[in-house]
Parts: sequence; C-alpha cells; structure tokens
Amino acid sequence: MNVAYFSSSSCFKQVTCGLAIGAALFLSPPLYAASCCGGGSASSLVLPKFFTQMFAGSFNFEQYDGFWNTDGIYTEDPPGSDLNQYRLNLGYAHRLAPNWQASVVAPYVWNNNTYSGLESNTSGLGDMSLSLWYETFDQIMCVYDVRELEDLIPAVYLGTSLTLPTGKSPYGSGVSNSFDITGRGFYRLDANLLLDKTIWPWTMIAEFAYGVHLERPVNQEYGRYVEPYDKQLGNRRFGLISLGYTAFLEELDTLTFTLAYSDLKEDLGTINGATDPTSGMRKKSFTFTTAYSTPAKDWVVKGSINHSPAKNDWGRNFPVTNIFAIELIHVIP
Repeated sequence: MNVAYFSSSSCFKQVTCGLAIGAALFLSPPLYAASCCGGGSASSLVLPKFFTQMFAGSFNFEQYDGFWNTDGIYTEDPPGSDLNQYRLNLGYAHRLAPNWQASVVAPYVWNNNTYSGLESNTSGLGDMSLSLWYETFDQIMCVYDVRELEDLIPAVYLGTSLTLPTGKSPYGSGVSNSFDITGRGFYRLDANLLLDKTIWPWTMIAEFAYGVHLERPVNQEYGRYVEPYDKQLGNRRFGLISLGYTAFLEELDTLTFTLAYSDLKEDLGTINGATDPTSGMRKKSFTFTTAYSTPAKDWVVKGSINHSPAKNDWGRNFPVTNIFAIELIHVIP
C-alpha cells in the first residue's frame, strides 16, 4: 500500500479516524471485554470503511492487586501473593459486503500465580469469540468542521458476538483450582451498539453491549465429579465511553492519545433455576492508550494501561487488576 493511495481527503480520514483511536477495547481481556475507520473491542474487531481485511495481535500482562468482595469492599491478597496472567490475542476481520463484516478473536493464556503458599503455572487457549457487524452508514462520517447539523451525526455500528467456551474452565478436566482456568465455560451471545464521532482532531466513542449466557449442565468442578446440576451465569451489561486526540506529525504519521472509562456488570446467576448468591460481579476501570500510525495508515502500534482503583465500590466479587498491553494492527484495502 503506497502513500499516494491516501492522498485524497476521504481515504486519509477513513483510516486515521479509527485505527488510531479504537484502542481500549481490543486490549481488554476477552475472558471477561471503532470508529468509522475501524477499531476493536474485547470480543471483536471493526474494519475501516471500504477496507477488506484486518489482522491484529496484542500481548497483555495482567497484574492482580487484591479483590472486591460481594459487598464491594476492597480486600488485599494474603502476604506473599503474586498473581499474574499473560495473554496473547490474535484477531482477524473480513468484509463480507459493503456494509457487513465479520471477525474472530482467539486468545492464548498463561497463568503464573502464588497465593497462600499455593503455586500454579498453567497455560492454554482462552475463550474465542465470533462477531458480525452492520454499518448503518454508506460514507465517511469523520469531519474537519461542523458546517451543518448532519456533520454531528455519528457513525453507528450494530453487531452481535458469540463467545465460545474453548478455554479451560472449572467444569472440565485438567483444572484443579481457580488459578488454572483460562475460560469461563459458557456460551454467551451479545448484542452490541457502537457509536463514533470524529471532529478533527477529537474523537468520541461510546460502546454498549448486553450479553446472555446459555445454561449448561455441570457434573465436574475442578476435576472432581459432583452431583449433576444446571448452571447459568447472569446477564451481562458493558458500557464504555472514550475521548481521543490525534496529533499529526511531519510525515503525516500520527500519534493519538485516548482516555476511556468502562463499566462491566454481570447479574446473579442460577443453579437449577434458583439464584446463586455467590455469582455476579462488577468492575469499573480507566484505560489510557497511545497509538502510532504510519504515514500510509496501514500499520498501527498501540500501548495501553488499564487501571481499576483499589477502593471500595469500584467493583464487586471481582479481582482488582492493572493491565499493560501492546497491540499491532495491519489493514488491507
């Protein structure tokens, strides 16, 4: 792909707009988590408009720092604990039609944990996800100036994603404790809404998702056979808002800085139809991302830090984490 290809204003905008900003989501752990020019999320990738393929890879280092109990109270881990997870996410997106695209994300997980004298070092495939997106717009929605009300209309994506239980879960063999798992063990179907508006050099993105876990039979827990029962995790809601600023460098390469806030909540689940009081969770966090895009806009490198404050009421029934990630993206017209 040569630089001349992007000499027109529309082509230049379509790529810069999204590749440099839709960062915080794809860098999130798929085990749990775009723009008019593309981007991504925890369960999917979004292609730039008019492009046919996208390849993406990210490497995450997740460091655990205590947890929130079921009342939302922050609790420190026992002395001597050292809990870490490493994750390699590989993704591919393909355009099916002018306004339709599909994607797949596959994670590989390494666990390296010490907790109350228990050491665990495991690895394996995480939960994969498949996504389908529909673009409600036919032209580039990024603008340099607001001259009329139509210039304020955002790019709107409607999507669905399916999470596959391909990872090691508590309900299969080869897992002896909670530190060994690489997946949750449930199918989940999500409805997704993505809104993006770029008025150069600023970009705002909002994403909302509602997920339903499918009920499954269980006859094993951490490698031990148990009395069979049916289990279903609670419905899941996810919301994210972000603000990004893009700086243009001398050779038309760019640097983009994005700050995002996300809120993930999962309702109480059920066991044999009865409410499971030990289930459900919530996590709120901030993500800061810096992205560099080459002059041709076909390669993007991103670095990201996701932080959850170790304070009461910022989560419930969930570990407190800091996630450091680096991502590489390549798009093909």
